[in-house]
Amino acid sequence: MKRIRINFKKWLGRVYTVVMWSVCLYAVWIVLRIAGQVFLFASFSIPSDSMVPVLRPGDYVLVNKPLKGARIFNVWDAAEHRPFEIRRLPGLEEFRRGEVLVFNFPYPERWDSIGFDVLLYYVKRCIGGPGDTVEIRDGRYRVRGIDAPVGNTDAQERLSRLLSKKSGREEMVRNRSYYTFPYDSLLGWTVKDFGPLYVPARGDSIEMNRNHYLFYRNLIEWEQRGKLVQKDDGFYLEGRRITGYRFRENYYFMGGDNCFNSQDSRYWGLLPECYIVGKATRIWKSVDPYTGSVDWRRVWKCIE
Repeated sequence: MKRIRINFKKWLGRVYTVVMWSVCLYAVWIVLRIAGQVFLFASFSIPSDSMVPVLRPGDYVLVNKPLKGARIFNVWDAAEHRPFEIRRLPGLEEFRRGEVLVFNFPYPERWDSIGFDVLLYYVKRCIGGPGDTVEIRDGRYRVRGIDAPVGNTDAQERLSRLLSKKSGREEMVRNRSYYTFPYDSLLGWTVKDFGPLYVPARGDSIEMNRNHYLFYRNLIEWEQRGKLVQKDDGFYLEGRRITGYRFRENYYFMGGDNCFNSQDSRYWGLLPECYIVGKATRIWKSVDPYTGSVDWRRVWKCIE
């Protein structure tokens, strides 16, 4: 009996050692996985056809975070809708016009103020960056001073042909996709003719006037965490009259490659830079949403 007890104790000790090592290794794996997601790479699934043909529903894209710099912020404060600050680590390069970017959608709850949802991500193409002036003429994107086309030009040409017909315009009106930001009857901006809209860069100054109030009110209120109102004698930020404003952040104009069906900057305005997770670099997996089979032709495809 004595020998049996001794062997049993040894067996318990070995089991305890194995369990503890397993728990420690699992904890290390969890920490490394979280660190990898925060600082190195992240995966996002594509649920809609707004980026067809480059990205399709069922694609899983890889975001290279060191390329542009990983973001650091308090996830718990963001989830509880408490004030928080987003900081970005140094990256290897800046965000560029024409890149496909993943970002937190800036209007998750209401359209008149910028919000943040840690679980709601969009993927679109950067049409214009800080300092650019974006416009749309006959359904085609234009960036002033840039001769090269931007975005999916094939889709823009098809949209232009559709909008040249009265029936096409009426169809988009019925689908509530014809009229655009800032939804002002005097400006009359549409998916056919939009802008020009200047995309602010950090440090840019603007004069406060009616148009700038329409274009940038949400951005100013988000930066200042205060209310901006227009009165007969001018513009008031938290009760203080202002005649101009200097921006604290960089902004971007984002557009879907499928410009017939994309909830993008044409409809909700400009995107703060700190909302951008990073550049989508590759499709690491692609699953047919109807059959569940893997489309091996798209696996590890470079996103351009």
